[in-house]
Amino acid sequence: MTKARAAFNHSHLPVVELRGVSLNRGSRRILSDLHLQLMPGERLAIVGPSGAGKTTILRMLAGLELPTAGELLLFGEHQRYLRLDQSNPPDVRLVSQSPALLASLSVLQNVGFLLYRDGRLGEAEIKRRVARCLEAVGLAGTEEMMPAELSGGMQKRVSFARAMVDDPGAGQDFPLLLFDEPTAGLDPVASTRIEDLMVTTTRVANGTSVVVSHVLSTIERAAERVVLLYEAELRWQGSVEEFRCCTDPYVVQFRTGSLSGPMQPKELYSANASKL
Repeated sequence: MTKARAAFNHSHLPVVELRGVSLNRGSRRILSDLHLQLMPGERLAIVGPSGAGKTTILRMLAGLELPTAGELLLFGEHQRYLRLDQSNPPDVRLVSQSPALLASLSVLQNVGFLLYRDGRLGEAEIKRRVARCLEAVGLAGTEEMMPAELSGGMQKRVSFARAMVDDPGAGQDFPLLLFDEPTAGLDPVASTRIEDLMVTTTRVANGTSVVVSHVLSTIERAAERVVLLYEAELRWQGSVEEFRCCTDPYVVQFRTGSLSGPMQPKELYSANASKL
């Protein structure tokens, strides 16, 4: 563990800090001059229309992309290399839309994958930690089941349990949890369960979370703060309570789904351009 990482565990530094972060792909602007801080224990929702740059921020936080300008800090450390090139990477855990379980491994082995790979814990301790996480997501006693024996909803809950597990190799106490459209395509009841699991997962892992979502119930149940992106720029940020009732035109249009407002779907631009 680096000195900065050790110091973070005893301070109130931001878990995430974006200082003028921009990203270009060729001549295309993806993100432009973003400034954002996320403190330990906070739950943030990133919202906005498709193509606004939301998932790109998650990819940066997950170490899959780097900004072309500005500074990205995680746990007080500048991120200058992709995650695969880091010898001591930060504890960032991505929960994707699909559960991404390893089909040849049992539930126990999937949830405890990092613990087995680390090799410092005995079998009994790994089983204890995994059992605690499975109980938290309502799947106690499923350790020996295989992914093919689970329903889609159960597989998703296993992926949440995997995100809760204490990683002794991470060298820090506050993981960053990333949720990419976790309730996309789910019915309202299933969405409510997943939204509650997101809050539980963040609490049990003693973590900080970022969720990208278009679903209003997910934003309001799983987050405390909201930032809204449009055309690569951060247009609004505030608490969930402010998000519910503010009169900012970007927020009002996002909440209501109106075609009238500052945000215009890209297909409308294309249609209008074809008429010129």
